Amino acid sequence: MTKEMLENDHHKLFEFIAGTIYLHALSLSLYIYIYMSNQFLLSKQGLIILTIQARTPSLKPPTCEPSTTPSMRCQEIGGGKAAMLFLGLYLVALGVGGIKGSLPTHGAEQFDENTPQGRKQRSTFFNYFVFCLSFGALIAVTFVVWVEDNKGWEWGFAISTIAILVSIPIFFFGSTFYRNKIPSGSPLTTICKVLVAAMLNGCMSRNSSNAIANLSASPSYEPETNKEPEENAKQTDEIPTQSLKFLNRAVVNKPAHPALECTVNQVEDVKIVLKILPIFACTIVLNCCLAQLSTFSVEQAASMDTKLGSLKIPPASLPVFPVVFIMILAPVYDHLIIPFARRVTNTEMGITHLQRIGIGLFLSIISMAVAALVEIKRKRVATDSGLLDSTAPLPITFFWIALQYLFLGSADLFTLAGLLEFFFTEAPSSMRSLATSLSWASLAMGYFLSSVIVSIVNNVTGNSGHSPWLSGYTINRYHLDRFYWLMCVLSTLNFLHYLFWAMRYKYRSAGAGASK
Repeated sequence: MTKEMLENDHHKLFEFIAGTIYLHALSLSLYIYIYMSNQFLLSKQGLIILTIQARTPSLKPPTCEPSTTPSMRCQEIGGGKAAMLFLGLYLVALGVGGIKGSLPTHGAEQFDENTPQGRKQRSTFFNYFVFCLSFGALIAVTFVVWVEDNKGWEWGFAISTIAILVSIPIFFFGSTFYRNKIPSGSPLTTICKVLVAAMLNGCMSRNSSNAIANLSASPSYEPETNKEPEENAKQTDEIPTQSLKFLNRAVVNKPAHPALECTVNQVEDVKIVLKILPIFACTIVLNCCLAQLSTFSVEQAASMDTKLGSLKIPPASLPVFPVVFIMILAPVYDHLIIPFARRVTNTEMGITHLQRIGIGLFLSIISMAVAALVEIKRKRVATDSGLLDSTAPLPITFFWIALQYLFLGSADLFTLAGLLEFFFTEAPSSMRSLATSLSWASLAMGYFLSSVIVSIVNNVTGNSGHSPWLSGYTINRYHLDRFYWLMCVLSTLNFLHYLFWAMRYKYRSAGAGASK
């Protein structure tokens, strides 16, 4: 088992765990105080388990150095040791996923969305939320990576554990100042109830006259006291809209079971969620491209000259490039680009949510094209230097990789912040936490999809009598440039698919496209 194979396995494990983190955000982001305290504790417990295992030699596999003894196969852990490892990893995934699913919604609800100033402050919050995520990632890929490489993994996990412990009192310190929303039940329950009721009522035999008669007698909506005045005014109408008419069956006729009784408001809320799903689906391919930042891009850079003067940069720290780009671009976007766009367009937002997401998707196309061109140059250097089958660093600086990181990091900022704000503003008040969690679910599906595409590409190209594109003795034998061109084509098709839905979407929130 070569060093490159080990690194690739580590990247795949990271990809899988990262996908689990973000997918969990979709399923569990419902309540804030008790829920988030539990998520903090889950993360802490997971990190403590990982710290103990990394600290105790008897809980780790035997030491293995494939670079010095290539013929020796590294021994994998199993049994109780493997169970302990995955228990720690999944506790961290569950905790972090829940926190990321709930925190954006909780923060955005602190601003008054009924005033232009409040909506502008909310938009700034989402920009700086992504900025803070990047700042944390900057510490992780620089200081924590350095500690792990020089002091040991146990110290890296210990630092993360301390960070979680410190964050708990900081979060609760502001509890007296928070604007809190009273929980009103799980939105997943409402969605399932409306869908099941619509299907059952659709299967029941009835004539159109009875349907019309029963529609007027369907359960009416009583506005909740914690909803916005504008939303209440819209939702007191007893007649459902004609969009997605098949869901109107949920309020037609007497329900098959009392538990399936739905209000018109619940039906309309589910319609809103279904309407934003195509936008959500169009961002999965982008996140599939982002997955390459932690896999192939790191392997590319590891084969290049990673020296910065007398300092050698560890490959695991290379994602610092997109992180730094995001931290620079976030304040520039908020304080320069948006004010300029507001003056030019004479609108409150300057750049709409969907336009911002579209910019991010377009930048992902450019990033994959740049990645393919950089890989062509890297392989040309390897060929000219006679190092195609060598693991020695190539005489080309790793800063070439920064180009694809630049565009992909920018795409991440535009799309993630735009998605969070779009889902928050467009979703019904009772389903905002669920809707914003779709951003993390998209990221999870992108990571999983990346693994699927890599497997399919290797299987298809390997069956044609040639070597698989993404396999070889060294990365210099990969056809990574072809894979990047494939991702560029997929991203282009995905962008056209996005335009189809974005041009047909009608905003329901105030300020999305309103003039000043």
